[in-house]
Amino acid sequence: MTEKRLELVRGLGAWASAAIVVGTMIGTGIFLKPAEMAREGRSVCVVFGAWIVGAILSIFGAFSFAELGSMIPEAGGEYAYLRRGFGPLWGFLFGWMHSIVGRPSSLASISAGMMRFLSFLLPAVAAPLLTIHIAIPGFTGWIKPYDFVFTWAQPLAVLWIMAMTGVNYLGVRLGGAVQVFLTSIKIMSVAIVIGVAFFSQAPAARAPDPFWPPAGMGGGAIFSAFLAALAAALWAYDGWEDLNLVGSEVENPQKNFPRALVGGVGFVAVVYLLFSAACLKVLPFDSVAASRHIASDVVEHIAGPTAAAWITLAMAISALGSMNSSVLSGARVGYAMARDGIFFKIADGIHPNFRTPGRSLIFQGVLASLMALTGTFEELTNLFIFAAWIFYAFAVVALFRMRKTEPDLPRPYRCWGYPWVPGIFVAGALALTVNLWLERPGRSSIGLLLILAGLPFYRWWSTSGSARSDAMKA
Repeated sequence: MTEKRLELVRGLGAWASAAIVVGTMIGTGIFLKPAEMAREGRSVCVVFGAWIVGAILSIFGAFSFAELGSMIPEAGGEYAYLRRGFGPLWGFLFGWMHSIVGRPSSLASISAGMMRFLSFLLPAVAAPLLTIHIAIPGFTGWIKPYDFVFTWAQPLAVLWIMAMTGVNYLGVRLGGAVQVFLTSIKIMSVAIVIGVAFFSQAPAARAPDPFWPPAGMGGGAIFSAFLAALAAALWAYDGWEDLNLVGSEVENPQKNFPRALVGGVGFVAVVYLLFSAACLKVLPFDSVAASRHIASDVVEHIAGPTAAAWITLAMAISALGSMNSSVLSGARVGYAMARDGIFFKIADGIHPNFRTPGRSLIFQGVLASLMALTGTFEELTNLFIFAAWIFYAFAVVALFRMRKTEPDLPRPYRCWGYPWVPGIFVAGALALTVNLWLERPGRSSIGLLLILAGLPFYRWWSTSGSARSDAMKA
């Protein structure tokens, strides 16, 4: 008699599903990336153009993923889509990248961003305790030397990762409820910054902001500046695909997937444009480009340091919300792969009481904690952006393929604007990854090597699985 296998419970309703989308997207990105975009773009039109194009690409991706998610509402997201569209190897490569590098490094970066906000309130958090200069002889032209600085921020970041892992270990409904609460706080904090900026008195007379690129800046330089600003914008938008990772836990996925994905991305795009406009209304363009805590600087400029301290606390809560939704969704990929016998067995299994992938959550939390302690998570985040957008493109290509190979598969939601909308998304994703390769050849090559390092494991697990299957048949 075979033991009945425990399955994940569909406990994420419409509001929790939308909260995962909005909560993951609105996090450290909106509070850290506007300054980088201003530095890279060097003009108002380039910055807003990057926000708009990033929103269009993300919404087109959401339309495409809404069809995939309602058609294949399984745990693992892109892992399930690539596995069905192209075969198990492609699903494995995505899952390997996501579980070993992508999601742990993303969690470490989010927790580091939260510590950066807290350092505004408690400067001792960022005080250096140990500094080590690291340079690899013979590779300094490829991998730039850097200083590894250990502060109290690293161990504190680990504590937050452990806390959020524990919350999601105790149940998906608890994790979803926490996400709705934290998302409401972060939306209120962003709304306060926008409201304070727009309803404040007009600033004193100042030199006009550089709306157009500087005179003498060639077309190639403008395009490069735009792509650099777009890459920063897409990191701020990243997270719209996270709902698909918990597809088997979404109630009524045929309706909730398109509503949460498309509605969530559209809402976030409007918020980001308003936030950037609010910052430029209060501060000159050069001040925005030089800011380390743009929301705090805007509020401090209008209402003083006490109000800035409160908004910084809200920013930290915002980062906490992003970390919670990332923990909730990310561990499902490792669980799905381990269930299929092509990942470390330690990540398999559903907790009998809480009905969550407890082992996979712990596995993910340990990797994220190690990255947070090493201080190399920002480099790994750049690798994640490069690798993740390759697989976003491949997942949508799988949508095209399944339209041909499985035309009768039930599709409760069909991608709007097919084939142009998913085609434009694929073209944009590939253009972004090629540009990142050209701009950061060392980091991008390391990313590809890390992905390909999973191939020997796949061969081993696949061979072991076949051997076990043959033995059972015998």
